Amino acid sequence: MKFELPKLPYAYDALEPYIDSRTMELHHAKHHRAYVDKLNAAIEKHPAYDGAPAADEFKAGKPELRVLEEWLADPNSVPEDVRAAVRNNGGGHFNHSFFWKSMAPTGQGGRGEPEGRLSEAIEKSLGGFAKFKEDFSKAAAGVFGSGWAWLAVENGNLAIVTTSNQDSPIAKGQKPLLCLDVWEHAYYLKYQNRRPEYIDAWWNVVNWREAERNFEVA
Repeated sequence: MKFELPKLPYAYDALEPYIDSRTMELHHAKHHRAYVDKLNAAIEKHPAYDGAPAADEFKAGKPELRVLEEWLADPNSVPEDVRAAVRNNGGGHFNHSFFWKSMAPTGQGGRGEPEGRLSEAIEKSLGGFAKFKEDFSKAAAGVFGSGWAWLAVENGNLAIVTTSNQDSPIAKGQKPLLCLDVWEHAYYLKYQNRRPEYIDAWWNVVNWREAERNFEVA
């Protein structure tokens, strides 16, 4: 079994001027690829994966990210000697794959606000879109060091959560709908140390259609 670097659903320059093409290229082709390569190196050397149920499902055509999500949700199902590698590199692969789909060019999913049932849920659980946007931005800006900010479903309600490094909400039983990468490599070429400015720009390319689809599934 082998994980693969997914193709972006848009060109590297499609999110300009908010996220520059050079950052997107390095982020996807270098950083994300490194997580995929290291994940493969960890699991390929471990014979337990040949007979594991998740491996059989993978070989049978089950989507690789679904298999990875199961591993991240239940770390004890992963052999101990590669557990940290799967958590870190598998988490990096899952989080980045989710992040790319959380964004879209304006007019292709990227728009100002969510609609429909997701909008209603934000109003109910998070005090409306304006308050959610403010609180999410503060949470993302406040992540110490490297990490992520997420909109997720937790116990049937929406919640803003943050994770460190390459951890994911699925490890806590939460269902992610949307995420923002606040590792420095996600923004440093264009915004240097101005993380809040990067966060403000990101709102222009949020893929609310994808978030709405994730909400319906969750």
